Amino acid sequence: MTEGLGNLPGMVTRVFVDADVLFSRTLRDWLFLIKLSSGGGMYTLSTSMDVIAESISRYRDRKPTAPGWKVSLMFERIQENIDERVRDYTVDGSFVGGDADDAHVDAAARACGAAVLLTADGGWHKMTDEQLAALPYEPQHPDDFFCIVDDSSPDLVRKVIVEQLTYWFKNGSTDLPAALRVAGCSEFAERVRRHVQHMDCSFLTAGPRT
Repeated sequence: MTEGLGNLPGMVTRVFVDADVLFSRTLRDWLFLIKLSSGGGMYTLSTSMDVIAESISRYRDRKPTAPGWKVSLMFERIQENIDERVRDYTVDGSFVGGDADDAHVDAAARACGAAVLLTADGGWHKMTDEQLAALPYEPQHPDDFFCIVDDSSPDLVRKVIVEQLTYWFKNGSTDLPAALRVAGCSEFAERVRRHVQHMDCSFLTAGPRT
């Protein structure tokens, strides 16, 4: 597991994001808000049109009656927050994984020089040590990734928690850990729960300042 993200001066981790992460509203929000709140000093985000198209297709499959504006908004939010859309890559048969459908992800991650492939796809996390050693990047599950962020900068995570709580309180829900558990991030969910437990959340119900 990577020891940290952007820990050294001038060092920013390039992260290639897979479709199962972009597909999830919860994971997208945390990923984008942490990046924005850090001023881009912790990591940058790369992906490909293949991956974006797959994430949107999954959303449509999950919600076949969703109005078109929601699909358009999802695409626009991804476009706004991704730093690099990798265009030039070749699927050449060199992928060491067992799922041929992942070969285009591998090719794009290699092409942009990613240090981390952010994915919840089980195929990447079932690779042998020999297969993993052959990769120029490290596949990381979002749960591990967000825990690394919390280890590196807990104040940053708390800042994003405040943003999330403020938004979701207005929309009728403040159970951030529950949403993270549903998204497959149980360890990070527990960390967020502990952060919230030790925070003064009176700002949620305080009236406007005069």
